Amino acid sequence: MPPCGTLSCHHLQMPLLLLLMLSGHCQAVCPASCSCSEGHREVDCSWRGLRQLPDSLQHNIHFLNLSHNRLVDLDHRLSPYTHLRTLDISYNRLSRMPASLPRALWEIRASGNRLRLLEKNDTAYQWNLRTLDLSANKLERVVFINNTLPSLRALNLSHNRFWTVPTNMPQHLEEVDLSHNTLVQILPGSLDRLTRLERFYLHANRFASLSEGAFRHLARLRLITLGENPWACEDGPSISHLLDWVQHTTARVLGCPCHTWHVCGEAHQARTWGWHFATYTLSAWGPGSHEFGHPPTEAITTAYRSQTVFLETAHTTGSPEAPYSPEAKDPSNSSSNSTPQTLSTAENPFETDTLMTTDGYFTTTITTTTRRTTTLRTRSVKRANQGTSRNTSSGQGGVSPFLLVLGSSLLATVVKVL
Repeated sequence: MPPCGTLSCHHLQMPLLLLLMLSGHCQAVCPASCSCSEGHREVDCSWRGLRQLPDSLQHNIHFLNLSHNRLVDLDHRLSPYTHLRTLDISYNRLSRMPASLPRALWEIRASGNRLRLLEKNDTAYQWNLRTLDLSANKLERVVFINNTLPSLRALNLSHNRFWTVPTNMPQHLEEVDLSHNTLVQILPGSLDRLTRLERFYLHANRFASLSEGAFRHLARLRLITLGENPWACEDGPSISHLLDWVQHTTARVLGCPCHTWHVCGEAHQARTWGWHFATYTLSAWGPGSHEFGHPPTEAITTAYRSQTVFLETAHTTGSPEAPYSPEAKDPSNSSSNSTPQTLSTAENPFETDTLMTTDGYFTTTITTTTRRTTTLRTRSVKRANQGTSRNTSSGQGGVSPFLLVLGSSLLATVVKVL
């Protein structure tokens, strides 16, 4: 083959060089300290002891798990990853939210850090954000701007240091967790914008009372937790409106104030007889938490929702409002003319009802186990001829077989003697 000329060689080399450059640029690279999915778009760098962001991350990744490391500062380090949808930076050493986060994010998990303040610019441009978890930090204040975070549906601020419910929260929220703080009040108007709120967790705080109408605008509320608060039950005027609200709301109330009931509201009408056992646990991000790149971790779950609460009620099976009858409990209280008979049903002594409330990433499971012992008592009717019938029945009962055998033996003996 004749040697190529300078011009023809140049024409051949340029396409080859371009092809090599493109192939090298498109080749997926997974950082050595991380594990990646097949397409290298889901990257798990958790539990690696990292102090800085790994190199060689593709710019088109959509899932990045940096949890349980030693990261201190990520300012402006994540902005190149414009396709990122889920970012997990929980359990690091961050004292503030990273600046210039990608605007395509759907989920931000930043629990277990050292955050003290959420500035307005931290979330000002997160138009697509749906879930924000800032639990287990040191937050005392969060600042939201009007008309920001329009897509946010779930906000977790539990296990922080709030003393009042944050104001100006995004109006499209469906779930807010403020449990395990030091909340003492809800300022008037703080919840007026949350007309779509369905689940509201306020247990394990320091509420003594609430202003009248605090929950007036929560028209879609389905579940609220109020337990483990030092309610001022002895102060009738300040607590009476709250007690009235929890008894008449259509929402399910867990941990009713002043130990009226452990479950009231909507659930107050569905109580059953005997022992009740209720558990509520917060899922560690629910669906998708077991997908590649995000293995199950020891997520922060509020103690109230991981506890088991035993409730004892004293209402009857037939009607929740039926009065207690001593005769139904103590057979000795019945009249001498009655004959109590007791039947105890042992089949299926435990019946379990489970209510699952799920919203993407937060799952509340309420399980009610009822132990039932059905007691049936029959009472004979006193009649005028009751004594006569008893005597007649005893006389008509016939001779017992033992007496017949004994009589036959005596007769045989007499016959032999004679």
